[in-house]
Amino acid sequence: DKDPGDFINMKRILIVTAAIILLSQLAFSQSIDKAKLDKFFDTLEANNKFMGSLAVIRDGELIYSNSTGFLDINSKSKPDSSSKYRIGSISKTFTAVLVLKAIEEKKIRLDQTLGEFYPKIKNADKITIEHLLYHRSGIHSFTDDDDFQNWNTKPKNESELVEIIAQGNSEFEPNSKFEYSNPNYILLSFILQKLYKKSYSEILKDKIAAPAELKNTFFGKKIDLAKNEPNSFVFNDKWTLKSETDLSIPMGAGGIVSTPSDLAKFGEALFSGKLISQKSLEQMTTLKDRAGMGIFKMPFGENEGFGHTGAIDGFSSMFSYFPGSKVSFAMLSNGTNYSNNEIAKKVLSAVYNKPFDIPSFSNYEVSTEDLDKYLGIYSTTELPLKITITKKDKTLVLQATGQSPLELEAIEKDIFTFDRAGIVLEFKPSENKAILKQGGGTFTFTKE
Repeated sequence: DKDPGDFINMKRILIVTAAIILLSQLAFSQSIDKAKLDKFFDTLEANNKFMGSLAVIRDGELIYSNSTGFLDINSKSKPDSSSKYRIGSISKTFTAVLVLKAIEEKKIRLDQTLGEFYPKIKNADKITIEHLLYHRSGIHSFTDDDDFQNWNTKPKNESELVEIIAQGNSEFEPNSKFEYSNPNYILLSFILQKLYKKSYSEILKDKIAAPAELKNTFFGKKIDLAKNEPNSFVFNDKWTLKSETDLSIPMGAGGIVSTPSDLAKFGEALFSGKLISQKSLEQMTTLKDRAGMGIFKMPFGENEGFGHTGAIDGFSSMFSYFPGSKVSFAMLSNGTNYSNNEIAKKVLSAVYNKPFDIPSFSNYEVSTEDLDKYLGIYSTTELPLKITITKKDKTLVLQATGQSPLELEAIEKDIFTFDRAGIVLEFKPSENKAILKQGGGTFTFTKE
């Protein structure tokens, strides 16, 4: 299944874990090693690994924040704590809150069907509001289609998007399983507009931004550098500007803009009863097939957390709230060449007094001849895929079954990495084996 954070068509790379941060048992600390974290982010910036901002709030107090990289590569303008990023699919958490608020206000029910609003969509008479919230509708996600990137920069209105959704096949019988699908939350956005007879932007402001006092959270428009809104970039030898999805398409599935401190405050407001009732919050955080309503469990060791991740164009994001320790964490990026999950683990390790290391990112020189002994097709009984290893000049290239090729970086003899997805691949040429480490898992592949 797909990453719960992706709005755009970003296929999961091998076995990337979905927004789950796992570590060993942690002790809670009242202090945080800010100097070490600062050094970590300086190291990321110096090695073109991360551009963005983050914030950690504990019990209402900001205990750490950092901003690194550039708002825009060409102008060299720098981000700060009030830089406003596209948050991608974290928008779904906001939309779920708005729907639950509408239920509290007796405007709609969880058991109402989609057929009352959009009868042309396949199985509309069987799909309920609850199924949409839980990603259990079976509605095909058009963001997975190959042609999506050909039209995602052009505006679409409600009738156009509903027609696109209605043309898609049903992937499964409603409520038979979980499968992440962006149209679930696009449709919920349109339904909210019908219920309140207001734009999604106005509803967001009235029901969440105002009561939670989020001064820099709003439904996005075209990116405006003059308003401290960054462009987004992808790193391929250098940072390259990404095209900009028109936010009329993701709507409440991926169209919100915010800052890390506002997102952290949103987590606090949600779990303290400022936005919805305790009963609604319990419904929202009740999991079905690992998913809540617009929210996922994101534990850190023994600390139970809830949150979401996001990705749209070159933007990526993560937020999580830990009710037991009243810690709220948010990270927003406009350019990532390293695993966001690894960054989050190091920041939260500092918060919870757990040791963490600062990577060196040392390069290991290899010749094109050095790479020959690694080339070939590798398989494992542990995963239903094969990996093909090829080379491009002095660069080793990994391609998993059905996925895009990844250019690996040599860091030691026989050891290569793809930092963006937290992949480490160690070869044992004499044994014709390769050991892949990712997301806390270790998998041994054998050369065919």
